[in-house]
This record gives sequence, C-alpha cells and structure tokens, in this order.
Amino acid sequence: MRPLVSILIPAYNAEKWISESLQSAISQTWPNKEIIVVDDGSSDKTYEIAQSFASSEVMVFRTANHGSSAARNHAMKLSHGDYIQWLDADDLLSPNKIQCQLEALREEDGKWKLLSSSWAFFNCRTDRARFVPSSLWQDLMPVEWFVRKMSENLHMQTSTWLTSREISDAIGPWDTRLQSDDDGEYFARALLVSNGVRFVPEAKVFYRRTPSLNRVSYIGDADDKKNSMLTSMKLHTQYLRSLEQSERVRTACLTYLQTWLDTFYPERPDIVAELQSLAAELDGHLEEPRLRWQYNWMIPIFGWKASKRAQRILPQLKSAMILQGEKLIYRLQRRFGMH
Repeated sequence: MRPLVSILIPAYNAEKWISESLQSAISQTWPNKEIIVVDDGSSDKTYEIAQSFASSEVMVFRTANHGSSAARNHAMKLSHGDYIQWLDADDLLSPNKIQCQLEALREEDGKWKLLSSSWAFFNCRTDRARFVPSSLWQDLMPVEWFVRKMSENLHMQTSTWLTSREISDAIGPWDTRLQSDDDGEYFARALLVSNGVRFVPEAKVFYRRTPSLNRVSYIGDADDKKNSMLTSMKLHTQYLRSLEQSERVRTACLTYLQTWLDTFYPERPDIVAELQSLAAELDGHLEEPRLRWQYNWMIPIFGWKASKRAQRILPQLKSAMILQGEKLIYRLQRRFGMH
C-alpha cells in the first residue's frame, strides 16, 4: 500500500494566498494524502476560506495565536501520515512534488533518508519562477550538507523537505522559543538523525516573494528575533561540531558566525560579545562587519547605524516597488485576457 502523506499547513492572516496553497496541496498526484490546516488565530478571513475547502481529505482547525511553530506542532499532533510535507500558507507545490520524491527513494534508503527538492521565488506567476541551483542541490551526507550551508550561507526552503514519520518523531517538536530561523533549526535536527539527503530535482516548490517586513523570517530591529537567531546559530554550530571535529568544520562555523555578525552589530553588543566568545572557542576571531561599498561612504556622514539601516531598507523598498509593479501588470493581464 502506498504510504500516507500528511500535508501540514500553518496559516496566519493568509487570506490572499491560502486558496492557491490549498489547491496546490489538493492537486498533488500522490493519491494517499491528508491535508491539515491550522489557523493560528488569524484576524482576517483565512479560517473561513480554508474551511470552504473542508472535505474527507482536508481538515481545518483553529487555535489561539501562539506563533507558527506552535501551529506546526498542533498540526503534527493531528496528523497520521507515514511522511510529513510542510507547506506555508503562501507557497505552492508543483503537482507531482510528493510523488517525485517518494518514487526517488531507493530500497537501501529506508525511513531515515531526508528528501529535498528544487525551489524558486515567484511573485504572481509560477511560470516566471527561475530555479537557480546551489551546492545543496544534490545528494549529500549530513556533515557535508551542514558545511556547505554554513560556509556558503545557503538554505533550503521549508516546503522542499519530505520527512518520514520516524525522523519527525525522533527530532520532536518545533522549537517555540524561536521567532526566526525556526525552520533552519528544525531541519538541522532532522539532518542529525538522518542517514543523508536525497535531492530530487524534478520535485519543485514555489516560494512566494512577499514584502520583507511581512515575512516571519525578517529580523530587522526586533530584539526577540535577534535573540532567536543567536540561539539558532549556537545550535547549528553545536550540531555540526557533534558530527565532526575537523579544520573544515571549524572554518565553516567561523564563516557562518562572521556572515551573520552584522545582524547584531553594533546595536546588540551583548550578542556580539557572545559570538566573539564562541569564535574564540573555535580558535578564531570575528572581524568588524563592513557595509557594501554603495553604503560605506555614508558612515562618516550619518554614522554606522544609519548607514546600516539604509543598506537594509533601500533594497527592500526597491524590491517592494518592483513587486507592486508586477502585481499591477498581472492584474491587468488577467482582466483583459492577456498572457
């Protein structure tokens, strides 16, 4: 019998996108599936829209607002699948995503092989999405995966993963302390207990590009998110070092710390000091972050903090304007039947 796949969708104020995301789950060519939506106390019509899809295959639940990790944990408790597919309420799966991944499993893989897939950003139309491979887009053992992620500042989008029930049970719940990089930490634990990653290029995920300020992953000036990111970084370093003690691991960890240092500098000297202490444990030292050349000239005039803020915000404003322009064109094309 074909294994049951649970497609788990945490949702919060996603009334604009939940219909498309649910439809992409329902349209999966893998026939043996259950779809569970947990509305995390939305203040818009997310729950009502999701409820309109309710069926023997689609179950919709509502909880008080406790954050995406708590909603995911609730969905997991309600699920019965042999495999778990996470899907954020604004993202999309290609119709054959799950089928391609399960059919790529080999007899020797067993239930401890993690399955990943290709992914791409999209704005309004998935046919405009560009899939840009990274060095994580291949079969890898856990330690190699960690080294590449941390030394090259890479990630795999949440919905790319397909995990067995055995792996999900072994790693336990999502960490509700984390308000940023909760997915990175969760799947890092999955890698620890796995016997490696099987990458399936034919399986595809579409990651909706939304304004940065609206993303859960956006850190900005929020101290709670900076604290969460620090916790995740310390855990990533701990996880990798538990797999291998070597020069390449030490270098990857130091590169990882240096890459993310500017998230905290200079506003959080306490975190900067903690990261320097962690670097010292690795026999290294973190250098003062540098702004990109387009903004570095601003430092003598406006100071480090203002120049850093400009480096973060101006590209976001440009991206938001481009996104709004594409949305307008898309609406006009649909209104007048253009393609």
